[in-house]
Amino acid sequence: MIGATWNLMLGFAWVVLTGDFSGRNLLAGLLFGYLVLALIQPQVPALAGHAQRLPRLVRFIGFFLKELVMANLKVSYDIITPTWYMKPGVIAMPLRATTEFEIALVANLISLTPGTLSLDVSDDRRVLYIHAMFLDDEPALRRSLAELERRALALFH
Repeated sequence: MIGATWNLMLGFAWVVLTGDFSGRNLLAGLLFGYLVLALIQPQVPALAGHAQRLPRLVRFIGFFLKELVMANLKVSYDIITPTWYMKPGVIAMPLRATTEFEIALVANLISLTPGTLSLDVSDDRRVLYIHAMFLDDEPALRRSLAELERRALALFH
């Protein structure tokens, strides 16, 4: 979190020093700030792991977009074909997320994916209840959702 704060400050400093207050220049400043922080990371213990966050974020966005497209195709195929392939049901997924932010992030990412909807979190915050349109292969669905949670949590650890 400290690295992100420093990156923002360096990005804004870049904008102020160059005198160009455009979004493109801010993006350039954030990129230069990221590179500077990546270079000095070995000398500043508070920045440990900062340089790995951007590649993790890019990989997560790619992963999530792929999952989103695949889910959309599956739901679309089920809608346009005369035969219904869906087998709806509710599953209880154990959570590795612990904070309210992490639980909300995982629940919202699941709800954003077509065919799945987060319903509720248990009182002890250890189980997320999910409605799925396609529950024909429950172990595969659980693995897919656990992978989504693992990758989402990796962004913050």
